[in-house]
Amino acid sequence: MGTASGTGRGGLALRLALRDLRGGLTGLRLLAICLFLGVAALAAVGSLSASIVTALGLQGQAILGGDVRFEIAQRDATPEEQAAFAAMGKASKVIRMRAMAARADGQESVLAELKAVDNAWPLYGRLGLASGARAPRPAGKGIAIAPALADRLRIGIGDPIHIGETRFTVTGLIADEPDRIGSGFTLGPTALVDMAGLGATGLIQPGSLYRVQYRVALPPSADPAAVIARFERQFPGAGWEARDRTNGSPGTRRFIERLGQFLSLVGLTALVVAGIGVGNGVASWLDGKRGGIATLKALGASSATIFRIYLIQILLVAGAGIAAGLLVGALVPFAVAAIAGDALPVPPELGLYPKPLAIAAAYGLLVATAFALAPLARARSVPAASLFRGGIMPSGRPTLPVLLAMTALALAIAGLAIGTAREPLFAALFVAASMLLLGLLTAIGAAIRAIAARLPRPRRPLPRLALANLHRPAAQTTRLVIALGLGLTLFTALAVIETNLSGQLQRTVPNKAPSFFILDIPAPELDRFKTLVNRTAPGAEVVTVPSLRGPVVALGDRRVAEMKNVPEGAWILRGDRGLTYAATLPEGSRVVEGKWWPADYAGPPLVSLDVEAARLLNLKIGDRITVSVLGVEIEATIASLREIAWDTMGFNFVLIFSPGTLEGAPHSMMATVAMAPERESALNRAVTSAFPSVSLIRVKEVIATVADLLSQLSVAVRAAASVAVAAGIAVLIGAIAAARRARIYDAVLLKLLGATRRQVLAVQAMEYALLSLVVSLLALAFGTAAGWYVVRYVLDLEWAPDWWIVLATLGIGALLTMAIGLAGSLPALAARPARALREL
Repeated sequence: MGTASGTGRGGLALRLALRDLRGGLTGLRLLAICLFLGVAALAAVGSLSASIVTALGLQGQAILGGDVRFEIAQRDATPEEQAAFAAMGKASKVIRMRAMAARADGQESVLAELKAVDNAWPLYGRLGLASGARAPRPAGKGIAIAPALADRLRIGIGDPIHIGETRFTVTGLIADEPDRIGSGFTLGPTALVDMAGLGATGLIQPGSLYRVQYRVALPPSADPAAVIARFERQFPGAGWEARDRTNGSPGTRRFIERLGQFLSLVGLTALVVAGIGVGNGVASWLDGKRGGIATLKALGASSATIFRIYLIQILLVAGAGIAAGLLVGALVPFAVAAIAGDALPVPPELGLYPKPLAIAAAYGLLVATAFALAPLARARSVPAASLFRGGIMPSGRPTLPVLLAMTALALAIAGLAIGTAREPLFAALFVAASMLLLGLLTAIGAAIRAIAARLPRPRRPLPRLALANLHRPAAQTTRLVIALGLGLTLFTALAVIETNLSGQLQRTVPNKAPSFFILDIPAPELDRFKTLVNRTAPGAEVVTVPSLRGPVVALGDRRVAEMKNVPEGAWILRGDRGLTYAATLPEGSRVVEGKWWPADYAGPPLVSLDVEAARLLNLKIGDRITVSVLGVEIEATIASLREIAWDTMGFNFVLIFSPGTLEGAPHSMMATVAMAPERESALNRAVTSAFPSVSLIRVKEVIATVADLLSQLSVAVRAAASVAVAAGIAVLIGAIAAARRARIYDAVLLKLLGATRRQVLAVQAMEYALLSLVVSLLALAFGTAAGWYVVRYVLDLEWAPDWWIVLATLGIGALLTMAIGLAGSLPALAARPARALREL
């Protein structure tokens, strides 16, 4: 064997590896299962995310409503702007606003998203109406409504419905609204009318909150980005928000990509946890191959040949596990589309996506190789004589070349995670935290062994044996601490995140939340509105504020439209912002820098800004900020920075201007009304009847809508948690398998010395109980820290975990650890001393 050429040795190693595999995969099943779980999770998340993002891109024109879309608040395009739109290509106009839709008898009214379209709409896609529609599209006094609106008002086709000052007839139920996703988050179902129908409602008044959109279908040769740039040069500072077909729904795309990245990193962590199981499984498998290795060495096989034989076997089995994981992951979009397609923002574009599959396969191969190297190196370095002697031998530390190879593979895994991430900085922090945690757990595992060796020996034999098991030769203490620490930490972090999502609203909504948000109250009618509320709901608490909308167009001398590097979280610069003015500091705000203006202030325009937005944009007291209101630019100096309590469920404005700044612009009023629940329906009917242009938003309906979104996030987190749990169980089984020979040896000796099975099992239970207690405390600390970071800085939610559920989850994980550990000890209890001693 030793004189064979390199090619010959490689061929011989392959033949011997394949021949050895004919005896079955006993011992390598754990390797395949661990890799299958991790790779399947990564491939599934990557494929599903890619399928949804691809669907958003392919349907970009229909989602956006055109190749380009221009949007502005509270005004229509000027004749010059309309001419510019017409010159680009075929243009369509859409007006969107909130409005109350009521039954003809006035007994029920709900908030709807009123959408008025011209005859050119839709430029892309097709309006689909359910069977029974009286007309292909609404016209005049005809209206098409979403099924959800029909259900809530208990009306159908042919029934009347009141919006504003007009009584419409329902001519159809909307089955497919092509540009629905591009509209973003709305508080009510759609009510579709034509422009004449909108005019008849009388809802467009000075100060009304509405948005005008112009969508344009460009010629095939036109570049959307160039068209937008040319329009912005032609009308600088006009306040139009422009978007093209490549990003028809940026909010949805950002959400899907960010969630996909987070779940992919969770899946990668689960795969690394499973990698420890791979190492344990390979160690256990090679331990069972001691006789074969000894025979090969006795026949002259070199250490390199033995290394190649078993590396080939490991790679073949790993390849099978990875292939099975890729197959399952690739099929997940098809399964999700069939089972829960309606819950997705868009139907996924079904197909095979090579990139996420290749990334998942690369992760699997790198992890398998990294964690299999150490046990393979130990197998090649042990002399044949010691193998024949058998017994339980300490594993020893990997040699320097092996450590360098494992480090290179770890760096390759980290580089792949960071290089393929949408947000490399976040991925780098995640990887660094995982590596730090791995190092800490390794050090803690070694410390536990060292401390256990130095502790005073208990007098009772069973506790003394349990303590000795933590530091004896070939003890799996460090491996168990690493594996269980990573698994339980990930499990705890996911429990923290999930309880924050599921209980976010219940723990952040104040006990005295208002009953209604009321919008679009005509400013001259404010006193009449208050009188109506007091008459209908005596004792109701009414808070009113003026309301305008407009975009931030400049920070100092920097035009927002010309800024190339807008911070990721700078939502204040995207689209219109709610604007208001106030003489006194609003409830729920606290000035942290600068000073609030006097109540009788009458000087140059000042503004108070949210402190978080100011820090993100690097703004300070004395800087200037410019907003556009109905096309008129207003520059103000920052006088104060406020800390805003966003969970007060009141009106919280990022920008509040000093008196005398915005009063001259047409605007409406907004109000919150806190009242007894039994009077809500009466107030809803009274206000809708007396003020047709007013929109009432029930707070409990807003909470229900947001709760649905959080529930969808929770489902995704639970799915990630299930993979983490499965990986942790596989790791534990692998650690038990790796220590099988040592466990059998201990059990046999104890039996020969007169110990009963119950006593042997009690020793194992004490050992696992000690480890579970220590590891659970570590997991609670590390998992809470990781969950806090994700909740606050990734999902941008308030910190409100349910500690009882988190502790219960961790307790169940610890008990499961003990149960699996004890179950793995049963074969050792059943071992017959004579046979076991012969085999050992």
